Amino acid sequence: MPESFEQLADLLNDRYRRYACPAFIDGDPIQVAHRFSSKNDIEIAALFASTFAWGSRKSIINSANRLMEIMGQKPFEFVTNFTKSDEQRLAGFVHRTFSTADAIEFMYVLRHIYTQMGGLQKVFTDGYSAEYAISGAIRAYRNVFISCEVPARTLRHVPNVDKGAAAKRINMFLRWMVRPSTEGVDFGLWDSIPTSALLMPLDLHTGRVGRRLGLLNRKADDFKAVFELTNSLKQFDSNDPVKYDYALFGLGIHEKF
Repeated sequence: MPESFEQLADLLNDRYRRYACPAFIDGDPIQVAHRFSSKNDIEIAALFASTFAWGSRKSIINSANRLMEIMGQKPFEFVTNFTKSDEQRLAGFVHRTFSTADAIEFMYVLRHIYTQMGGLQKVFTDGYSAEYAISGAIRAYRNVFISCEVPARTLRHVPNVDKGAAAKRINMFLRWMVRPSTEGVDFGLWDSIPTSALLMPLDLHTGRVGRRLGLLNRKADDFKAVFELTNSLKQFDSNDPVKYDYALFGLGIHEKF
């Protein structure tokens, strides 16, 4: 265990450099989005891969890849042209509690976002700009689903930060979209939200390692814990605290810290 601030900083920066590299993509859901080159295709592939991100990573990747196959490897074209006659193509698609019905609802909401609202980047950026906080961006995304009157079952797959959800999957999606592609992992597609505003994708592994390192005291893995952990990591890089997601995740998954 690091015994000083300097030792902790050295550990975090060392593990960030070790794990933030193209090799990270192997075995991570972000690989699904890396198969595409156009901005809109990357965004949609990334959104589904992150939405499915609970359970084993192999299962997450398999489900996201299966959905991309159903979409003919053209997610933007599939979404923007989606009609009732396309619903049957999603028959039988399931990822854990994410059902065929949920997939259909997501297609209609994404069609609305891209054809009526200027796309995912604009939805999240407008929400962020309204409050200058990522919580506003996540809230704006959820509000689109509410305005589209999706059933409660589908809405469960969209985080509610007002109820304290950690929003791990959406925070991970935002890391992918906003952080620069310098390390060859994240995409850096959205320069309309600063990296300094991003929040940590808090899950079992990052929470456990964060607590062991003294970066997180709160016991519950909720939105308050996300803020606490992110603010602790700002001590080491105030402009890009979420880069340490690589360090905590690597320590937890690969080193069983």
